[in-house]
Amino acid sequence: MRAMILQKPGFELSMSDVPMPKPNSKQVLIRIRACGVCRTDLHIVDGELVNPKLPLILGHQIVGIVEEVGKEVSQFQIGDRVGVPWLGHTCNCCRYCRAHQENLCDYAQFTGYQIDGGYAEYTVADERFCFTIPANYPDLQAAPLLCAGLIGYRALRMTGDAQNLGFYGFGAAAHILVQVARYQKKEVYAFTRPGDDSGQKFARELGAVWAGSSDELPPQKLDAAIIFAPAGHLVPAALKAVVKGGVVVCAGIHMSDIPSFPYDILWGERMVRSVANLTRQDGEEFLTLAPKIPITIQVQSFPLSAANEALEALRNGKINGAAVLVID
Repeated sequence: MRAMILQKPGFELSMSDVPMPKPNSKQVLIRIRACGVCRTDLHIVDGELVNPKLPLILGHQIVGIVEEVGKEVSQFQIGDRVGVPWLGHTCNCCRYCRAHQENLCDYAQFTGYQIDGGYAEYTVADERFCFTIPANYPDLQAAPLLCAGLIGYRALRMTGDAQNLGFYGFGAAAHILVQVARYQKKEVYAFTRPGDDSGQKFARELGAVWAGSSDELPPQKLDAAIIFAPAGHLVPAALKAVVKGGVVVCAGIHMSDIPSFPYDILWGERMVRSVANLTRQDGEEFLTLAPKIPITIQVQSFPLSAANEALEALRNGKINGAAVLVID
């Protein structure tokens, strides 16, 4: 099969012919139709997430068709359309798994990081960590739901009943979550890179009540803020924008160093917290909710062979919505 391979961090992916994987007794073989391109992929390519499996097939927002099932598989059949997310394996016995916090499992393995992912024509995945895709979502629109949507949904839940929300960084996750927030009768204030007029316009079109630069304060105090951009300097900026008792949620898997800041912007029982990975329950809840809203996904598609171009476009903020590789 064809696959885009990362041989070493810091280098571009290379198109290669590699053996098709074989499913074990608990896995399904999936013919991939689409795979979302995520900022986490960039963190792996750039060496900011250390110790990936090498050589590695990136990609953890996979949509495809089951072509073969292992002998112990009971959840899926040949011909089913499934999605494969970031969380690919847990131990089921560590203190976190026992406490229903599988996203924090000490021995978790992640798709497109320790497990080969979706920048390829085929992949294998543990059936227990696959999802059924809602029927009314085409492949390209379904792929971003599996990370941008799921991690964003988990981050949104961390804001509780906050009504005025700030979204710092308006990429794939934020463009999905603004629709969820509107459905929940909440107001979103969108913050983009300075000078990103296109991104601010996009945010307003999707329902943000205000959109401006990340170096600005919003026109009113926020109940909570979610930081999607991997920029540590946004943490004190968001703390200055939230009310007493407000929460700032860092939604990325990697962030640049957070600069020192005066205690008075944290005081007043403000809180800073992170979101780590996802649980299968998150996935089941979100994929049930998405068609009820219904969430509309804006996609910029690339052929598999253009994975490097897609990553570079994402790096430079040239994607409005989500980037998705089309596998044919």
